[in-house]
Amino acid sequence: MCILQGVGQLAAGAERRAVLCLILAVPLDLLAVFSSAFFSATLVPGISETVLARVAIDATADHFALLFFASAGNTLGSVVNWLLGRFLLHWRDHKWFPVTPVALNRASRWFNRFGVWSLLLAWLPFIGDPLTLAAGMLRVPLVIFLPVVAVGKTMRYAVTLGVVEVFF
Repeated sequence: MCILQGVGQLAAGAERRAVLCLILAVPLDLLAVFSSAFFSATLVPGISETVLARVAIDATADHFALLFFASAGNTLGSVVNWLLGRFLLHWRDHKWFPVTPVALNRASRWFNRFGVWSLLLAWLPFIGDPLTLAAGMLRVPLVIFLPVVAVGKTMRYAVTLGVVEVFF
């Protein structure tokens, strides 16, 4: 009922109510998968595969929904890295900047060598976050960045769900 109220009316504040109702209508396990995937894709260490596998094993949500929320969260987290590279790189020498100069140089060399297709590997630990940061730094258009990263991230979670399906 909450979703229907927000979708039908778009007058004075109804948009905010609709968004809030949509968020509240999403089951907590899907929000946990989304949040874990989002933060794992940013420069904060995370355990998104473990969270996804646990929720999938508990069978509290459809595997397609799990794949969607994990992929969306992880891809949006990579967009945060892209934005950091695009707009905040001038702070890279500060102590708080989340990527070391060595990692950033390695990712830039990798990116320059293999081009935009290297973003298919943005899911890899230790190299993926600097790769997405380098993509922003090298001004890769978001319309190219987004689908390439999304494909790699989605395949990663599809494999995770496949392993869960086979072994659990």
